[in-house]
Amino acid sequence: MPENTPTPAPPPKGTAPAEKAPAPAKAPSSAFVRPPDAKEDFRYIVRFASTDLNGARSVLYALQNVKGIGPRVAEAVADLAGISRTERIGNLSEAQTEQMEQILAHLHERVPPWMVNRPADPDTGEDLHLFGSDVDLRRRDDINRMKMIRSYRGVRHEQGQKVRGQRTRANGRTGLTVGVIKKTAIQAAQAAKKEEEGGKKEEKKEAAAPAAAAPKAEAKKE
Repeated sequence: MPENTPTPAPPPKGTAPAEKAPAPAKAPSSAFVRPPDAKEDFRYIVRFASTDLNGARSVLYALQNVKGIGPRVAEAVADLAGISRTERIGNLSEAQTEQMEQILAHLHERVPPWMVNRPADPDTGEDLHLFGSDVDLRRRDDINRMKMIRSYRGVRHEQGQKVRGQRTRANGRTGLTVGVIKKTAIQAAQAAKKEEEGGKKEEKKEAAAPAAAAPKAEAKKE
């Protein structure tokens, strides 16, 4: 038979409980970890188009953090600047980042029209590519223009309704009665309405009874 293992004795009264082991230190954020292939002049944060980019990320993925730049545009900017797509953006010099920013500013002149995000601009008629804060500014101007000319889309924007023809029966309801009324609530409302109607009928009968009794009393007196 196996030997019985002795149970540990409980700690004596009055003794403080054993201290817990300290929690392991958290790993530093990846944004401030120096990558192994970093150069001497490595920059942890790169300022590009009024946006702070993580220097540890590659050029292809770092540029996509700028509003208005997607994978296709990031590839085009890196190729036009002659920079490797997989190079960390923190390893680039300030001259190289400025070169990419200049290429992005005149991208509509070096790529086909279907690649830009604002073809046939209403003000200039040119094909433009917007990025950074210009995206929000032009969108706001477009909405204000539609409101001023009283187009259907402008009116829907003013009312806070959906603009692109979506159904608003279930989603996007902005009236006072938001949500679905349950059957029990409908039945309770109908019952309350019937009680109100029944009370009104009884009041009318009570009011009509004295008026009907008055001619009969006059006839008896005569």
